[in-house]
Amino acid sequence: MVLPEYDRIARRPITLPLRTSANVPVVEEDDATAEVAALYNHFRSHFGRPDVPGILKCFATHPPLLRHMMGLSESLIFADGALGRKHKEMIATTVSAQNKCDYCADSHGYFFRMHGGNADALCAIQRGDLQSPSLSPAEQALLGFVRKVNEVSHEILPTDIEQLRQAGWEQLQIAEAIHVSALFATFNRVVNAFGLPSQGLLALYEDEEHITVEDNPPREGNQG
Repeated sequence: MVLPEYDRIARRPITLPLRTSANVPVVEEDDATAEVAALYNHFRSHFGRPDVPGILKCFATHPPLLRHMMGLSESLIFADGALGRKHKEMIATTVSAQNKCDYCADSHGYFFRMHGGNADALCAIQRGDLQSPSLSPAEQALLGFVRKVNEVSHEILPTDIEQLRQAGWEQLQIAEAIHVSALFATFNRVVNAFGLPSQGLLALYEDEEHITVEDNPPREGNQG
């Protein structure tokens, strides 16, 4: 299950910040217990990323939590379900931007681009413009609902669900959007409290796209 986004990282390794976290120490690979080291090795071999992300090192402070979060991410986040990866990453980026989580907004913005999201839609999400024409009407409705789940979930009413259904979303897709939104609200708070810096993955994407264009410039028309 090597993910294309991690394969790109493996091919063009990123320079990670020297300090993994600013507030609370995480479990670095050199300090991992046998149980945590086995989980780190499973992550590397299963997903194809050579380094272990900081968020997993946060969860490793409680190894059973790390194990469960890896399984949850594998089955819910990094897999197509009722929602495809593109829309899951759209939700993840929206929630993370709202919660001012630079780490998650950057990494899942990168994943969003890797799974077909366009630059204009990402910019709109980053600035909180969820009615941007770069988003389809169905996506506008979905992200408006996601924002409500993240900020005022106690105010959600049956009419909110009906509006999503009218926009074309099915019941299981709506349920999955709630799960992903709530999960990222948790991720964001863990990352922000531990003090993880951004990994700079969007810059990696943009750099590689720039290199690809330079290596394969558009051909000029016939000048003759």
